[in-house]
Amino acid sequence: MPRYSELMKTVEHHIANLDLADAGRKRIEWANREMPVLSAIRDRFRTEKPLQGHRIVACLHITTETANLLRTLKEGGAEVTACASNPLSTQDDVAAALVAHYGISTFCIKGEDNDTYYQHIQSALNSKPTITMDDGADTVGIIHSERRELLETIVGGTEETTTGVIRLRAMAKDNVLQYPIIAVNDADTKHLFDNRYGTGQSTLDGILRATNTLIAGKVVVVCGYGWCGRGVAKRADGLGARVIVTEIDPTKALEAVMDGFEVLPILQAAAIGDIFITLTGNKKVISREVLMNLKSGAMICNSGHFNAEIDIPALHSLASSHHESREFVEEFQLNNNRSVYLLGEGRLINLAAAEGHPASVMDMSFANQALCSEYLVQNVSKMDRNVYSVPTLIDKMVAQLKLDAMNVKIDQLTEEQERYMNSWNEGT
Repeated sequence: MPRYSELMKTVEHHIANLDLADAGRKRIEWANREMPVLSAIRDRFRTEKPLQGHRIVACLHITTETANLLRTLKEGGAEVTACASNPLSTQDDVAAALVAHYGISTFCIKGEDNDTYYQHIQSALNSKPTITMDDGADTVGIIHSERRELLETIVGGTEETTTGVIRLRAMAKDNVLQYPIIAVNDADTKHLFDNRYGTGQSTLDGILRATNTLIAGKVVVVCGYGWCGRGVAKRADGLGARVIVTEIDPTKALEAVMDGFEVLPILQAAAIGDIFITLTGNKKVISREVLMNLKSGAMICNSGHFNAEIDIPALHSLASSHHESREFVEEFQLNNNRSVYLLGEGRLINLAAAEGHPASVMDMSFANQALCSEYLVQNVSKMDRNVYSVPTLIDKMVAQLKLDAMNVKIDQLTEEQERYMNSWNEGT
């Protein structure tokens, strides 16, 4: 690999194959075409350098879209180190391109085992970050439990996903969170689009690539009716599936009914479902009892952050044998003579078997990440050790930039309308 020999001396990395770098750069550039908001921010960052002097550890899914975020942070003056937030979510050609073409230290390999996964996070943390950027809060958890010496230099962080925000709010509630974190997931321009449209499309894409099955006519059981579950249910319905929703929240269950979906307890759905998709952020949603009641031939997969949503140890204990039927599909022959198929090892199916969300929707999510990093640097002295929502001004700015890129115009309030909306003394 002589072309990259000099760069390899200066950029720390542990990746699968540096020879994939050129292919990775082509795909990164292709994704960038669909990310005009992030591109505009990158252009400004290149000039203003708002992140100058900061070291960012980004523990994210290493995809083409993430690469364009990392490029933006680096253009903003930051020293950037990347590692994966899930063992199966790395695109190896992207990791190679980050090292060889963009000079970003990168530690991730698709399919890495758990030990290697955590070693990679530890390697990234050796850069002594001043800002953490998480998708699932693994980095924050490790810093607070094993690498507390790093707390001296960290000024703040951001969190990308629902699961991570839940963990971080629990830390804040217990008064153990040691620095402020902005919950990017809570931005309207993130969860209303990334979670709903991105997860909806990419989850079905992952299932189709893994199984090549026909969705029309199947009974698809969507576990959880948050923004991600809404998106998956809508897409499965559009492909001709009979969609059943399982929920624990009465309001969300009612919404699913009003949206035209059948709502059942998961044990009742177990006996009739063909494809099960978990999107709850909780553990053992598909429990041992559910597994025992699945009909033969059922497929189970997860599009929540962690594979804990499926009780995989129970699945192994219930099986007399198991083998790989095709890539990303593992068949388990249960002791009750039924076959169950686990997709993508129970990890994020949209990233394990497909390419994750389309670039156009990640454009908004990662624009929020970049702008929230800038906001942290500018405002950290006024922030407590807590979890913060994305400032409304940033959220609206991202939406407006996206509309501008789409050449969509909207109305503005007149002065009279603005006065009316801010007054109380003008009635009917």
